Amino acid sequence: MAEGENDSDRSEDPSAKRLEEALERGDVVKSQEVSTWFVIGAGALMLSAFSSQMSGGLSTTLRGIVANSYQIPVDSRGLMVMLSRIESEVLAAIALPLGVLALAALIGNVIQHRLVWSAESLSPKFSKISPLAGAKRLFSMQALVNFVKGLAKILGLGAVMTALLWPQRHRLDALVSTDILSTLLLTRSLALDMFGAVVAILFLIAAADYLYQYRTWFERQKMSMRELKEEFKQTEGDPMIKGKIRQLRQQRMRKRMMAAVPKASVVITNPTHYAVALQYEKGMEAPICVAKGADNMALKIREIAKQHSVPIVENPPLARALHASVEVDDEIPTEHYKAVAEVIGYITKLRRAASRR
Repeated sequence: MAEGENDSDRSEDPSAKRLEEALERGDVVKSQEVSTWFVIGAGALMLSAFSSQMSGGLSTTLRGIVANSYQIPVDSRGLMVMLSRIESEVLAAIALPLGVLALAALIGNVIQHRLVWSAESLSPKFSKISPLAGAKRLFSMQALVNFVKGLAKILGLGAVMTALLWPQRHRLDALVSTDILSTLLLTRSLALDMFGAVVAILFLIAAADYLYQYRTWFERQKMSMRELKEEFKQTEGDPMIKGKIRQLRQQRMRKRMMAAVPKASVVITNPTHYAVALQYEKGMEAPICVAKGADNMALKIREIAKQHSVPIVENPPLARALHASVEVDDEIPTEHYKAVAEVIGYITKLRRAASRR
């Protein structure tokens, strides 16, 4: 931001270039709540889909260990074998769920913005260690929003867990004397119920947080009128310079057209408004427009044509049509061939008649 500019000056929506530069810097819309929701949702899905197999496999392993505990050697080698077997069973049971959770965490970030590779966020900044900047962040609007989100999650999830677990308090007390399979089945049932309620609550929080984060990010990218003008100059060029270049081009084109008028075969005019100079020589496929203009330019073309004895033919409809449809140095459109041929034929007859005298 330029010196003397403040946030109140940045009232214009950001340009596409400004948004692209923000993405390149790594300044993107990011809601941690969205990523959390994807992970929790994937956890609930994995628990409902694979918990039976996981609990069944682990239950069989643990039952076997307990039932044959008297046969397990108590030396270090025997304990290592037993722990290695338990570790293998646990890893086999949780490998797929952990992979799905990692994929969900990745999707939760990618769905919010495209992949961005930027080292700018890793570069050291004084504001990250400045006590004053830290105090500002501590008492900022973002900190207040984070506090409200945390409070909402605590209250919401606490209420859900209380509503789900309180009716089951007597069954939970009895888990101490319940076998492992029954304990796992009850735990699975309660976990699925809690996960379903948690996913629903976190979805509402994630949606609200993403909208807030997007609005905050968009407001941060807004531009002042001065910034818009500077960007326009950088991308489109300085309007004054472009205007000067356009003026020079028009001057050169006018000089070139005036130099070409004496070579024209005929000038077709709408007495005062339009003039189109056409050149046609034997062997050409069609007449070529060597000059055209309106008002003052048309008057100048007629003056030069008179000075060099170039025939001038008044044909308002044809002059207007040619002025609108043909560019300098281009052949005339096919729809005007007949009308122009009649004019050039008329001029040719006049020249032949004059040469016989």
